Amino acid sequence: MPFYKALNPDTPIGRRTIEKLLTLRQALDGAIPQRTLEETLLLATWNIREFDSGKYGLRTPESYYYLAEIIARFDLVAVQEVREDLRALDHLRQILGSNWDCFFTDVTEGTQGNGERMAFLYDNRKISPGGLASQMVMPPMEIRTKKGPVVFEPAKQLVRTPFIMGFKSGWTKFTLTTVHIYYGDSTKDNPMRVEEINKVAQFLRKKSDDPSESTKNLILLGDFNIFSPEDVTMKAIHDAGFIVPEELQDLPSNIARDKFYDQIAFRVRADRFGTTGKAGVFDFFDLVFREDEELLYAADMGPGYLTNTKGAPRTDKEKTRYYRDWRTHQMSDHLPMWVELRIDFSDEYLQRLLEPGEG
Repeated sequence: MPFYKALNPDTPIGRRTIEKLLTLRQALDGAIPQRTLEETLLLATWNIREFDSGKYGLRTPESYYYLAEIIARFDLVAVQEVREDLRALDHLRQILGSNWDCFFTDVTEGTQGNGERMAFLYDNRKISPGGLASQMVMPPMEIRTKKGPVVFEPAKQLVRTPFIMGFKSGWTKFTLTTVHIYYGDSTKDNPMRVEEINKVAQFLRKKSDDPSESTKNLILLGDFNIFSPEDVTMKAIHDAGFIVPEELQDLPSNIARDKFYDQIAFRVRADRFGTTGKAGVFDFFDLVFREDEELLYAADMGPGYLTNTKGAPRTDKEKTRYYRDWRTHQMSDHLPMWVELRIDFSDEYLQRLLEPGEG
């Protein structure tokens, strides 16, 4: 990446960042397939925690290099929790370089929207926009009565508005919809969460069934706050005809690796678009901001690491808890989830030309 040149090996932080980038690159080489020009596409979704709210102080320059290094291993990444202030996103794009483009939404107004945006980051050498770019707005409800005119009532919108965008890679066209579904209380099937997932999935199902739609390859991805694949929240995705490929079905994506918050689901044309069988989540905390590096980052965490909000000194246990939370605001409390897609179906296309009626 072009901004590697800004790293200074003569400073302790600069040298540490370089050494960790080398370790991170080696781990990524082993965990994620190599990118190709025409045969495959590496798609990812990543909720980057409060990017960047400054809740624990703004992210350090070091963390941006690690975020960029991970994102650069993919062709296209859906990012959730981008904040109203775009300086963090802009800085990340600077490190990624000029071959990375970005589309993002406006923030969803209101306290429940949490000042968040949705974004797509993509390598413009491989991916191009397909023309469609829209925030999802639920249509009004049509109420018919025996007497009088038809009445239209505004539909309840989602707490954080989903982002729909069409893309092209080679001759393959597809539409992505990224979401950050309402969380609410810590129950597996919060009613409002189920309602939101059902609304999105059914909305997209209807679009997919519409013969006027330009592409039949729909991908629904993002942070659904699903606790388990057996929950009603997951059933709402399946009931709309979306399929989570087998290689993605057993991949918890939170830091504790016990929740299935993030998902990538498909509703696509048979034999025209699909996965290669390779997918995963990438656990960066084995490599950067590790558990055993708490004291290394004591100065970066500021006075909040040493004393609580009342000014009382923190115990060692409280300091460790603070560090664990602080580091998720440097990286995230979600792991990036990825899947490799097959996008070259030249053989199948040529074979169809030989079939009767296809010439």
